Amino acid sequence: MLIVLLILAIAFIVVSTTKLKLHPFLALIIAAIGYGLLSGIPLSQIIQSVNNGFGSTVSSIGIVIVIGCIIGTFLEESGGAYVMARSVLKLTGEKRVPLAMLLLGYFISIPVYADSGFVILTPLNRAMSKKAGITLAASACALGLGLTITHCLVPPTPGPIAAAGIMGADLGLVILMGISASILPVLITWLFVSKWASRTYIDPAPEENDGHLADKVKDAPSAAKSFLPVIVPLLLIVLKSISSFPSAPFGTGTFATIIGFIGEPVTALLIGMVLAFTLPKKFDKEMLSSTGWVGKALTSAAIIIMITAAGGSFGMILRDSGIADVLGDTLSKYNLGIWLPFIIAAALKTAQGSSTVSIITTASIVAPLMGVMGFVSPLEKAVLVTALCSGAMMVSHVNDSFFWVVTQMSGMSVKTGYKLHTLGTFLCGMAAMLTMCFVYAVFC
Repeated sequence: MLIVLLILAIAFIVVSTTKLKLHPFLALIIAAIGYGLLSGIPLSQIIQSVNNGFGSTVSSIGIVIVIGCIIGTFLEESGGAYVMARSVLKLTGEKRVPLAMLLLGYFISIPVYADSGFVILTPLNRAMSKKAGITLAASACALGLGLTITHCLVPPTPGPIAAAGIMGADLGLVILMGISASILPVLITWLFVSKWASRTYIDPAPEENDGHLADKVKDAPSAAKSFLPVIVPLLLIVLKSISSFPSAPFGTGTFATIIGFIGEPVTALLIGMVLAFTLPKKFDKEMLSSTGWVGKALTSAAIIIMITAAGGSFGMILRDSGIADVLGDTLSKYNLGIWLPFIIAAALKTAQGSSTVSIITTASIVAPLMGVMGFVSPLEKAVLVTALCSGAMMVSHVNDSFFWVVTQMSGMSVKTGYKLHTLGTFLCGMAAMLTMCFVYAVFC
């Protein structure tokens, strides 16, 4: 019954936002409360779950989105984003923006949360796409999928690390398997965005015209200065991830504590924001007011945060309904071999939206079964971990906060988001799993 209700809730969100033109925020909140009422969650807990999901989502990425939007606005208004675009396009070629964003997303999401990475890179993505004269749909889809691939497969992202610990797998082998499993999804993504996503046109900067762009570039900062608000936060976040390795490469003293503080996404982005304030040729304190560049950024951020947080409410309702236990108990009864953790993780991801929750929950379900299933060697355990992480990639849709970050920051409708981002995550997850099937068949 819970699974049927989930399907109906998703159908309501899609139909109400595409056909009835209902705002996604309202559609998600209505779906969350409706699902809670019909699934038998106690009335006293429904609103609590909605509030908890909303609040936890805002607390985790709300400030990140706000600061990211401020950095993005300063990059756009100062002309820095267009200078950055011109520099990157010299390396990749005028028409290869999606490939550039795919590779950027792939490497950045290894140490950085996918949500943060997408927010940080969106201004550059828009500028590059505008400069190249291509649709934002292809480059945004490539960026989102590139971030998703390594976020789900390659430590030190939290999901794979947690799964390796729960299942007793060697972390080095998990990293090796994750990188191996990511190669085919990257190739599939490149073909997908080139042949499919590129058919959908989204104007990367609908309010801009060539004359306006020329004026901005004339007073723009240097390329090196423009890159700093993006690169410095990413480097700080990477350093924090390295500092957290079990080997403690920076020790356990004051230096490691400082790195841990400035490498937190919020702190790192605040530093990037201060650097962004130095981009305008002539700084005016009015830029920081509610009617200036900061005010413009906060208006954009508010819409994104509200929709993303409503998606968090929907996801929390699903988790509190017990649908993860239902799916896990049902699927664990079948002898599916290496496909068992993949199917459970995919079902949980589709049901409740969070890849990390899906990975950790699946690892907890599968860990007691590993001996019975015959997965005992270090390589077999690493393959099993990567198989379940592959399942946690598919599919990202309306109950996943990252789906709303991608669609809202790229100007995609819900229907377009399903056609591009959701379908793309399905293809990537399947490609990674097929790679693991090959590795298992040949080496295990």
